[in-house]
Amino acid sequence: MQNWKIKLSLFLNYFVFAILLNSVGTVILLVQKSFPGITKGEVAFLEPFKDGSIAVVSFLVTSFITRIGYKKAMLIALGFVTAVCMIMPFSNTFFSVELLFAAVGSSFALIKMSVYGSIGLITKDDKEHISFMNFVESFFGVGIVLSYFLFPLFVNKDNPGDPVWRNVYFLLGGISLVAFLLLLLSPLDESASKFEKTENMFEDIGKTFKFIFNPLVAIFICCAFCYVLLEQSIMSWLPTFNNNVLKLNEVLSIRMASILAASMALGRFLAGVTLKRLKWVVVLSVCLLLAGAVVMFTMPVIKQFIDGYKGSGISQLKDVPLIAFVFPLIGLVIAPIYPAINSVILSSLPKPAHGLMAGIIIFFSAIGGSTGSLITGNIFQRYGGETAMYFSMVPIVLLIIFLIIFSRLQKKAAANTNISEVVTAHDGIA
Repeated sequence: MQNWKIKLSLFLNYFVFAILLNSVGTVILLVQKSFPGITKGEVAFLEPFKDGSIAVVSFLVTSFITRIGYKKAMLIALGFVTAVCMIMPFSNTFFSVELLFAAVGSSFALIKMSVYGSIGLITKDDKEHISFMNFVESFFGVGIVLSYFLFPLFVNKDNPGDPVWRNVYFLLGGISLVAFLLLLLSPLDESASKFEKTENMFEDIGKTFKFIFNPLVAIFICCAFCYVLLEQSIMSWLPTFNNNVLKLNEVLSIRMASILAASMALGRFLAGVTLKRLKWVVVLSVCLLLAGAVVMFTMPVIKQFIDGYKGSGISQLKDVPLIAFVFPLIGLVIAPIYPAINSVILSSLPKPAHGLMAGIIIFFSAIGGSTGSLITGNIFQRYGGETAMYFSMVPIVLLIIFLIIFSRLQKKAAANTNISEVVTAHDGIA
């Protein structure tokens, strides 16, 4: 019964931050309407404010998150983001929006490290770990879907630039408060996660750097970086792509982007079942090949539509071209990748190393997200939306290569000795 309480709490924590973090694509579009002088290149920096803060906090905290305690770290994050959300509707500058995402990113770093570390404490074996990880990430996807319907409820359809859309943060602050209270009442035994104490913070940080240079961890980092670069290059810019390229109005552009989030949630839910039965490297490789096929099929068809479209804009769902429903379905096949590779690396390590590994995952994922959004935003501004979406082929190809290497390294380590012992011996953990 106690496990169910903490599992529900982990789901809700992820759900709240799914809405806050992944509203960046929606906010990118709305900010361009609220602050007409802001260019696509400038608004692209919302992503680095979010991901940069995630990277900084995860780097600083990763080596001693277990000393703070997973539950305490999550409570700090939820309390902080609740306060920030309640202040946001009273602000009226682009800089305040940047600060909002910096605050959300900082809090999410604590949440994600703690959630990933806690999963190892409440699951019994590798198969349950990879399955539960996908279910948690699928719930994250549900939050993303909701964000695409929640924000339009607060948008003034007659004047999209009206700052009234910022009132949505009152509601999000309320949800964060509920998550805080639920976690406060949920017991979590963290005794298995504790490291042997080191003398100081610098020794902890030194351990992190040594850990990164383990070959298995290093190639995993390449996989995580490329995946998030791929995901954010599409997700952060899809509402703007719908608006600028497919000529949908602002509300419809945001709502149509929910197809991507919904397909990702479904993909992760299905992966939670499928990966119990099939080899993860085979499933993920097939997914990436299908993702590449979606890009190469849909972009030429979208260009054909643009060349033949003579209207002034689309405001009704019935007028949306069929291809606008097809491209976001790429989420169905890219969704299983991230939770699967995270689970593979985490379940390969001793439990005291999970908090440290989670911090490394978050740090390099954040760098990948910022890089993807910045590159896509600048390509979008200079060469157009279709070219920006073609850019996703680069991380797709790289991911296929890195996943094959990752799988081989994992098998090699497992064949020689217990993989937990390999990493432990290499990096002095436990």
